[in-house]
Amino acid sequence: MGPSIKLKFSEKYDQQHATEYLLKHQDGLTRRVSHARDVQLARRALKLSADPQVVLDLPCGAGRFWPLLAEKSGREIIGADNSASMLEVASLSQPAEVVKRVRRLQTSAFDINLPDNAVDSIFCMRLLHHIGDASHRMALLREFHRVSRDSVIVSLWVDGNFKAWRRKRLERQRAGAPEQYSYQNRFVLPAATVEAEFKKAGFIIQDHLDFIPYYAMWRVYVLSKR
Repeated sequence: MGPSIKLKFSEKYDQQHATEYLLKHQDGLTRRVSHARDVQLARRALKLSADPQVVLDLPCGAGRFWPLLAEKSGREIIGADNSASMLEVASLSQPAEVVKRVRRLQTSAFDINLPDNAVDSIFCMRLLHHIGDASHRMALLREFHRVSRDSVIVSLWVDGNFKAWRRKRLERQRAGAPEQYSYQNRFVLPAATVEAEFKKAGFIIQDHLDFIPYYAMWRVYVLSKR
């Protein structure tokens, strides 16, 4: 198992924050369009991964990708999160016919309570951009390599686009701000850096999908163990 690592931001997800997280992705037209694009990219990534039969959704958050994962008949879905409140909100908010197909698991992405090669694929949306420490990313990637048999689908923020350039300017402004305003829990990573980390952890980069090429920071990578 991987080392015990706790991210500061993850401590906030009590019942109230978990509910707010669910509602955030339904709030307004822009959020709904963004969610639809997330689902579109995720569906393509699953196809590139040969439509895995056993999928670990980690972190599953409020379960917003469970209906997508349930589109494949007979797929075994493990919805896992470090937060018990997130799992509870997911179970109450997603369609009942979907929820009954999901095995819920409270576990850390750094120390997954599953045996080696337990799932065909790990589906990890919107976590890696929270991890600024390279050693923590490597610990997570190696744990993913241990638990997955074939593939990993992971999203994160990368550089080389307009949004990343604009955020870099914002971070320079925050550098001189008081500590309570300079706390950072989201990171833009150089694509070359994270791709080297994927390879170091034992993965082959099968493909990547950009949210909006050259404009948005979000990128989905499809990684293979073979």
